[in-house]
Formats: sequence, C-alpha cells, structure tokens
Amino acid sequence: MKRTFTSILLYFFLIFTSNAFSQNKTINTFTNRIFDGKGYRPLGDLKWKFKTEGKIFSSPIVKNGAVYIGSEDGFLYCINEKSGNIKWKFKTNGAVHSSASIDNDTVYFGSFDGYYYAVNATTGKEIWKFKTKGEHWYQEIGMWGMKPSDMLMNDLWDFYLSSPVIYNDKNTALVIFGSSDGNMYAVDSKNGTLKWNFKTNEPIHSTPIIAKDKLYFGGWDGIFYALDCKTGKEKWHFSTEVKTGFKGIQAAAVISDGLVYFGARDPFLFALDAETGKLVWKYNAENSWILSSAVAQDNTLYIGTSDTYALLALDSKTGQEKYRFKGNGYIYSSPAISGNTIYFGDFSGNFFALNLLSNGKESAFISTENRKKYAVEILNNNHLDFTYASKQADLSIYAENQKVMDEFYKLGPIVSSPFISNNTIYFGSADGYLYAYNLKRQ
Repeated sequence: MKRTFTSILLYFFLIFTSNAFSQNKTINTFTNRIFDGKGYRPLGDLKWKFKTEGKIFSSPIVKNGAVYIGSEDGFLYCINEKSGNIKWKFKTNGAVHSSASIDNDTVYFGSFDGYYYAVNATTGKEIWKFKTKGEHWYQEIGMWGMKPSDMLMNDLWDFYLSSPVIYNDKNTALVIFGSSDGNMYAVDSKNGTLKWNFKTNEPIHSTPIIAKDKLYFGGWDGIFYALDCKTGKEKWHFSTEVKTGFKGIQAAAVISDGLVYFGARDPFLFALDAETGKLVWKYNAENSWILSSAVAQDNTLYIGTSDTYALLALDSKTGQEKYRFKGNGYIYSSPAISGNTIYFGDFSGNFFALNLLSNGKESAFISTENRKKYAVEILNNNHLDFTYASKQADLSIYAENQKVMDEFYKLGPIVSSPFISNNTIYFGSADGYLYAYNLKRQ
C-alpha cells in the first residue's frame, strides 16, 4: 500500500519491556511483561474502576497491595489493590505521562512540569525531585507540511515521557531516564544528584531498559543507543531511517536470548545483537509505525502495530511472521502474557484476551463504557478510520487533525499497558479510568 499524506496522520504511540518479569525488590513497568498464570484466562467481571480527572496514558504498577498510576490531571495516584479506594495522591504541576518504577519503598516517575520525582511509596511524601531542562511533546514547525507552515506543532501521537529505570550494583544505585531536552540522565537514587548524562540530538521519550550493565534506548533522532550503565559512555549505536512522517523511536526495547528488539516509525521492527549492535533481522511493518513494545516468549515475539491494527506473532530468531490478530484500531498498548493468554488494548477502546495456543483464532474482549456510547457515531464499521472521522475536513490543517483526535478520545482509547497481580489485570484508559478486571480460572 502506498502511503499518502492523509494516511501519515494515522499514527500514535506506546512503551515498555526488558528480559523477564522482575521478582526482586526493584519493579519496573517495562520488564518483559510475563506474569504468573496457567492456561487460557479470559477477562471476568469488573472488580472496580477508579476515576481520575485526566486522560491516562501511563501504565499501572502493583506492589504491596497498592496500584500506582499517573494521570494527565497532574497526579500520581496510589490505589488500594483490593478495594479501588485511594490511599494517597501526589500533585505535580504537569501531566504525568511517565509510568512509575518502584525500588524498596520509593516510587520514581516524571511529569510534564519538568521534574522527575522520588516519592515514599507508603506515605506519598516527596523525597527528592530532579529538574530537567524542560519536558514537552515532540514538536516541529509546520510538521509534515501541515498548515499554518510557521506554527510550532506538537506531535499528536507522542503520548509519553520516558519512565525511570533503576540500576543497582554493589556500589551504585541509579535512577535513569530520558528527557525532552535530549539527555539521558542518571541520578543517585537516594538524593537525586546527577551522576552522568548522555546528550542526543532530539527528545528522548522512550523508556530505557537494562541488561548486563548496559542501558538500551532510542530517541526522536531515530538512533538506538547502548550505553554503559555506570558511566553513561556509549558502547554502540544503530541508526534507523529518518524521513518525513517516519522519524523516531518511541517505545522501549526488549532483550531476549542475546538479541535486543525495538520498533520504530521508519517503519520496521529491528533485532540487533545486544553486544555489538549489528543487525540480525528487520521486519517490514507495511507502512505501520511500531510504537508498542514487544513481549518475548517461547521463541516468539508479540508486538502491536498502528495502521494494520495487528498484534503480530513473529519468530524471534528470524523475524518471520507466524500469524496476526487484527483489532479494531491502532495497537499501542504493549502486551502482557499470563499462562497461555496475551492481553492488550487498542485505540478504539477495546481490551483483548487472546489465546496464544489458537494462533490468533480464540479471543475475548471488553469495551470501555465510552466506546459503547460513541462507537456508532465515531467508528466506521466498528473500526477506527481517520479520514472517516474527519468528515471530509482538510487534513493538511493541523487544527483539523486535533479535532479528529478529540473525537477518538471520546472512545476511551487504551494505550496504557496492562499489569497483572493476584488474578486481576489493571490498565488505564484515555477516558480517565484505571480499570481492574478479574481473570477467569480455567
């Protein structure tokens, strides 16, 4: 399919992953999202839902009976895992699009107010904050030739800030995160003092991952980097293609069996040798951005796409496609696996539970309340269609694209990635709710 200017405007974002779900004291939302469980476990009834006053783009994390999640309303929330009642909330002066990481009893996260925070996980009291040179959506003047040509425009699909990861060894405890100012920062986890920074040429909104004392991440400059965790010195870098509408790396990578996998806008999924950065294979995503992060299990890589609305199952050694499952909209929610079930949301407001043993043929889903309410009005044959939703507006004008996005947001899109704990799955939605669904036992 040949890409037109209009079809370029169909894309969006998401984040996360590493090597195996961490069972130690450090919990990141970005580990290879594999959770305990057996068999096929479709979604059960709604356990509870918690309303914030803004869209939720970040992803939940659960520890010690509490769920932590940020909202566009500027708060990080701590919610009782069983009841859905609030335990505390921490106010920032900007939208919280960064997801949280937890080390011991400290929660780390970032905000559009330009600070990254360390907060006591039990009390919600601030421990320290680190000031970057400013956080913002990715911006260009006259982006993609849209009008007015002299206007500084936010990339409407750049939903997230980089989320912190924690590096611990015998002598070092660092919190590491990217920034819109183009730096990757490493700060002391106890007091927030700067230990090192690594400068790139564009904002870094992807979340880094750590493996074998190396830090891996990509940025809006379209380059994927490997750094030494302790020093911030570059080990190697790999360049993706940079062209209009296809620029940048937004999602976190995942590492499995010596390979590091990441998607880009260019639009390919890459597998590199984690030690050398040499290309092993790349998968052509059919002009779809790959903004979701992958999950790897049993020599299979699962990852979502934008325009093709697909959850792909690829051979992790060769990149050959095994099968695909088509959703109803862009899949930016990074999947999670429990037993034989993979869970993910789409931009139309559906959340899926897919049986991995069925090659994509057995699935179940739930919809947000807003999707049920607005689907007939907004969707085209139950699917997202940017041109259809624009009602023949001139999509060369930036403001018209904003209007379509506002329509889509009515559906309660799910770009938050799920977290599973105690037979319950948690995810956020742009409708402002954090959802908790029971999982059925087979």
